[in-house]
Amino acid sequence: MQVSVPRLHPLDDYLRTDRLPHTLCPGCGIGIALNAFLRAVNELSSEGKLDRRNILFIGGIGCTARMSMYTMFDSAHVTHGRAIPFATGARLANPNIIPVVFSGDGDLAGIGGNHLIHAARRNMDLLVVVINNMTYGLTGGQLSPTTPTGHYTTTTPYGNPERPFNLVPLIAAAGGNYVARASITQPEVMKSYFKKALIKEGFRFIEVVSTCPENYGRHLGYKSPADFYLKIKEVVKMRSGIKPWDAKYDWSSEITIGEFIDRNEPGFSKSLYEQISKVRNSEN
Repeated sequence: MQVSVPRLHPLDDYLRTDRLPHTLCPGCGIGIALNAFLRAVNELSSEGKLDRRNILFIGGIGCTARMSMYTMFDSAHVTHGRAIPFATGARLANPNIIPVVFSGDGDLAGIGGNHLIHAARRNMDLLVVVINNMTYGLTGGQLSPTTPTGHYTTTTPYGNPERPFNLVPLIAAAGGNYVARASITQPEVMKSYFKKALIKEGFRFIEVVSTCPENYGRHLGYKSPADFYLKIKEVVKMRSGIKPWDAKYDWSSEITIGEFIDRNEPGFSKSLYEQISKVRNSEN
């Protein structure tokens, strides 16, 4: 039976409110990021720059990926690490859609890491948003590729012995038209990045430094979501005009946020369709 839920919030039209309440823990940063994204879509729609009906919202597996179950777009909740290939296929089948991959660091930089790198190399027409809470939160707080060195996780009880991925220089080196890093502590800045990236072609990558207070922050000794939020606020630093190679990802000193790549090279879809057209014309 369909449950009728009154529209109370300005963004309710972008949510499947009949599926609320959501599954996020109190203090989780994913809601802040989703709010900023939806406000970006709403503003671009109001300005006549975006048709929300063209958005395809895709998540893999994890807390962030589950947001595809709550958003009022054409959506897909796919297998672990495979959101980018799914989005790539959808875009190549229909070049009018705007695929948005919205998932976590474990899903996109870990299990789906190879897809992430090659989508950037191709300059595939996708907006990829990595909500980086530095852990596999949904499954209990295991080590992820972005967990800082030395941090306790349930799979590194004596501290993480590995170096983490610094995703900004990694994706900048692979290619793509847009690379930025935001933080849940600066949602207006994050929204401005979403607005820019949504209407660009080619590969656009936005990492959002976020919190997992229950299965990560609590393990690090932060007793409340507010304590963990304030730590994130302390460590992130906005830098303008620096190269992506200079963007730091160091829990003990600085996690640099800002825009690092912004260019307008042709997206892969356009290049591929032009090639197909040339081949067909040569055969006629």
